[in-house]
Amino acid sequence: MPPLPPASPLARLFDAPMRPGRLAWIGLRPARRAAMRVVETALLLPGQGLEGDRWRGAATGGRQVTLIAAEHCAAIAACLGLEAAAPERLRRNLVTAGLNLLALKGRQFRIGEVLLEHSGECHPCSRMEEEFGPGGYNAVRGHGGITARVIAGGTIRLGDPVARA
Repeated sequence: MPPLPPASPLARLFDAPMRPGRLAWIGLRPARRAAMRVVETALLLPGQGLEGDRWRGAATGGRQVTLIAAEHCAAIAACLGLEAAAPERLRRNLVTAGLNLLALKGRQFRIGEVLLEHSGECHPCSRMEEEFGPGGYNAVRGHGGITARVIAGGTIRLGDPVARA
């Protein structure tokens, strides 16, 4: 989507205030296909993502951190006929609550003291079929969350506010 003219009505809506959310869950992937390690705090490093996570992209890479909304975990579960879709099964690093992550598109945002920048959508992979069975991939489509790069690092904690910078 091309940039919007700053004075356009749609640009004003995109810039409208939004209620902050909160950080509801933190998970680290220590190795490919390894069980997620659930933690209450994590250190985010610029150009590196979460300390203890397996991500090994370029320092300017856009997939340093993956985020999903708790509300989308519920939607995925509903699409699969499950009571819940645990974040560990979705393999995202962070789960937020009370915030539409797509409203952060093209923007910087904060989780506690850490500054991140939206870098893209986090589309599902074929592993969702393995994890949830037939239909897992399609259940996650459109609900997979976002990716971000770490601009200014620091420690995040469960309950930290999540808001546009």
